[in-house]
Amino acid sequence: MKKDIATLLGGFLTALLFFLGTIGVSFDWFTTESINAFILVVSAGTALVINLYAVWKNTYTSKKAQLQKKALQAQGLIKK
Repeated sequence: MKKDIATLLGGFLTALLFFLGTIGVSFDWFTTESINAFILVVSAGTALVINLYAVWKNTYTSKKAQLQKKALQAQGLIKK
């Protein structure tokens, strides 16, 4: 899903680039390369946010994760 959203965003920005070029509006910084770089940053940022949320949820809010952590500490597999 994340890749699909990034692809749609890239397609929209590329279409916007071509539309603005057609009506004579141009920006030096708004190129295909800048769009690709922006999509890469958006994809990486999305992955980071999703992973940070998953780690936070599994570490601090999940009862199952808290029980698992206590069990691993009791076995000496992780530090307290």
